[in-house]
Amino acid sequence: MPMRTLPGVVLLVTIAGAVPARAQIDSIAPDGRHRIFRDSLLDQMVGSWEMRGTLRGESVEYRARADWVLNHQFLRLELQDVSSPPAYEAHVFIGYDFSKDRYVAHWLDGFGGWASETLGLGQRRGQAIEFLFDYPNGLFSNTMTWDPERRGWSLALRTKDRAGHWQPFADYWMSRRME
Repeated sequence: MPMRTLPGVVLLVTIAGAVPARAQIDSIAPDGRHRIFRDSLLDQMVGSWEMRGTLRGESVEYRARADWVLNHQFLRLELQDVSSPPAYEAHVFIGYDFSKDRYVAHWLDGFGGWASETLGLGQRRGQAIEFLFDYPNGLFSNTMTWDPERRGWSLALRTKDRAGHWQPFADYWMSRRME
């Protein structure tokens, strides 16, 4: 190959190599390791919490902790009642589906696989995210609302009865735990 065509070949190879790299950047999936989930509202939940309220009319108390996990793709919220040993524990993973512009919640608890097979789908409205879970036995709503003045969270859980009316299931207030 003559020396004067070598720079042209090098330029051609460089351009050809750059096209796939550019195509890879343009074809990054809407979700994935390069699309980090950042959410200023959920950032307010990171940390340790005391959680008090009512569950089916009975007073309850939990300890909660939230942190970003799995390449900052999910906010993990760990809940545990204060009894010893705990009667209830849950791990909730809150993420975001960029392709469908909605939040997702995986609620895993001691009730096992049947209760965890339903994915919660959520929408943000101001300082709140409302998740709907379409369980086989009916709709369930969990609305998490940040109160910036009180610096805490309210959680309102509702079930839809057979007549189509929303009924209270649980109401909680989360306040920062002093460590």
